[in-house]
Amino acid sequence: MKKLIKQVFRFGIVGGIAFLIDFGCLWFFHGVCGIPVLISNVLSFTISTVFNYIASVKWVFDVNQDHSQQRNFTIFIVFSVMGLGLNELIMWLCTDKMAIHYLVSKIVATAIVMVFNFVTRKIFLEK
Repeated sequence: MKKLIKQVFRFGIVGGIAFLIDFGCLWFFHGVCGIPVLISNVLSFTISTVFNYIASVKWVFDVNQDHSQQRNFTIFIVFSVMGLGLNELIMWLCTDKMAIHYLVSKIVATAIVMVFNFVTRKIFLEK
């Protein structure tokens, strides 16, 4: 149980930093550069996912070393793409259908995808 609590804590720190990267890039791409919200969201999500992968395998999860790094990275990317799809769906629903500000929508999307990410990475990346 202590290991899980420590892991959730670390996941929260990494996720918080990844969120700041994602949120900041989204604001920059859309708010400053004027790139459409959903395209900005893909760009910002992708940048934060690279950080999240590196931090997750180095510090958060006890990655199964019996599998190749390529396999672990592929698993991470597959679930990240699924998370991106979920993130995009939530952003679209919130911004286009419910007229919620894009930055508020991003907070909602991130909270939901964070749970998805933790569960899938725990199941498929760990020993």
